[in-house]
Amino acid sequence: MKKIILGVNAYHGDSAACIIVDGKLIAAVEEERFKRVKHWAGFPNESIGYCLSEAGISLIDVDYVAINTDPKANFFEKIVYSLIRRPNLSLIYDRYVKRNKKKSLKEEFESFFPGNKFNGEVKYIEHHLCHLASAHLVSPFNRSVVLSVDGFGDFSSGSWGIGNGNTIQIDKNIHFPHSLGIFYQAFTQYLGFPHFGDEYKVMGLAPYGKPKFLNQLRKVVKQSTDGAYKLSLKYFTHHKGIVDHGNIDGVPSVSNLFDLKNVEKLLGFPPRVASDKIQDYHFDLAHSVQAMYEEVFFHILNILYEKYKIDNLSLAGGCANNSVANGKVYRMTPFKNIYIAASAGDSGGAIGAAFAGLASITSNKNKKLFNMEHAYYGPSYSDAYIGLMLKNRKESLANFAIKKIDDEKVLCETVAKLLTKDNVIGWFQGRMEWGPRALGNRSILADPRKKNMKDIINSKIKKRESFRPFAPSILRDYVCEWFEEDDDVPFMMQVFLIKEEKRKLIPAVTHQDGTGRLQTVSHDANPLYHMLISAFFDITDVPILLNTSFNENEPVVCKPEEALDCFLRTSMDAVVIGNYIVSR
Repeated sequence: MKKIILGVNAYHGDSAACIIVDGKLIAAVEEERFKRVKHWAGFPNESIGYCLSEAGISLIDVDYVAINTDPKANFFEKIVYSLIRRPNLSLIYDRYVKRNKKKSLKEEFESFFPGNKFNGEVKYIEHHLCHLASAHLVSPFNRSVVLSVDGFGDFSSGSWGIGNGNTIQIDKNIHFPHSLGIFYQAFTQYLGFPHFGDEYKVMGLAPYGKPKFLNQLRKVVKQSTDGAYKLSLKYFTHHKGIVDHGNIDGVPSVSNLFDLKNVEKLLGFPPRVASDKIQDYHFDLAHSVQAMYEEVFFHILNILYEKYKIDNLSLAGGCANNSVANGKVYRMTPFKNIYIAASAGDSGGAIGAAFAGLASITSNKNKKLFNMEHAYYGPSYSDAYIGLMLKNRKESLANFAIKKIDDEKVLCETVAKLLTKDNVIGWFQGRMEWGPRALGNRSILADPRKKNMKDIINSKIKKRESFRPFAPSILRDYVCEWFEEDDDVPFMMQVFLIKEEKRKLIPAVTHQDGTGRLQTVSHDANPLYHMLISAFFDITDVPILLNTSFNENEPVVCKPEEALDCFLRTSMDAVVIGNYIVSR
């Protein structure tokens, strides 16, 4: 009999769900894509509904619901901390109130799925075990070093150990209040980026600066010989009970994590207000924050390699979204192979919980059950649906050209020619990507050879900071010709050095420091996107396209209607939705 497991990340940022049927991942999606609120926090009812529909089942058919948190985890450490540290009572009371405001899982199901009962078992799985499972249990490795680093979950900020077949052995936890994720987030806030998930902006700033504040930051994060790390708590507020982790209408928020007096004294300048112009010292601080993170990160990895002598690394946790550091693993450590979860942060906990739950009921602990080679597990829409949508929007499209091309090869050749003529094109195809990166099905595409493309897309389409870089999608077979490293990077989770002689050929996707956050594209994973890049390659001798997420200060588009609306309100030259090309 088939076992059906629903994986859930709920009640905090990046709410998500996935479903496994008989050991196979059928669907996975983040709730933000439906709610249209970035990092949406709460119960992922629409994601659950989609996953059930995609699997062709109802809630009563689900055997297990696996959730990526365990309230009982690290209970002893919580008690000890409370007795020794005596945090502000408001912190304890606030968490108690919020916990009791949450509906039970049964109540949530009854509320959102009336008349559709859940009769299965609920599995609560420790947060970092879920992170580790989201990488190792779906990796190509039977045996790997496993590492999770993030902000906090279940009173821990990091875990490591060994993954062996379907088992994960955790040897070390870093407990509250010490956290590399909190370190990075606090200084992200100090740099004037206050929103939940803004850390990637610091990564974008870093190449423009120098590590002038690195020595100061070494006073903030302390390392030990076993790989553990501690924060100098005088620079932070999260341990004092005066930090608000909440959400308003699903928007997650975090109040200031840094201690204003002590951080300003340490750095010699006040925190940047979001509206302030970015100065040279802001670039330098960003570079220093990134350098400090990397110093600790590689210290951990080198110690883990010496401890376990295993060549394979499975990496997850929110900090595993630091693609800059990830791209240096081969240069800075002895690891020979790395697998990074497609959604390394909390949304990935849904997949981690589901596969950890599956592993717990699997008798064969040695044989891996699944290898996640692509991330196309979200909703798709037929050409019939798209055609009807365009027909219903004919009045708003009266001044636009609409062309349908049924032959995929001709479609790709046509779009490739448009891209060579300085056009910026929205590309909406197949199933939506799982995770934070645009992987060729919900993408805005452009010619990477055009130096001005970066500024055009940032200012006229994405409407965001000018320093923000774009990613190169490259045919897998040509990575070694264009980059210093040669590896599979299907989820855009690593930044590699572009070969010096190639940088001038693709200036729109070459970062300030000569790197690029690449996505390798194989025919097996995405035949249509591979065909498009190949058509562009045939014309230009460049096997690369500029790729960025299909959105405008919003979650990545999910539905054809959202793709069309984004096209209409921006300066994109054309949008390709299924087999339809709409152009200005």
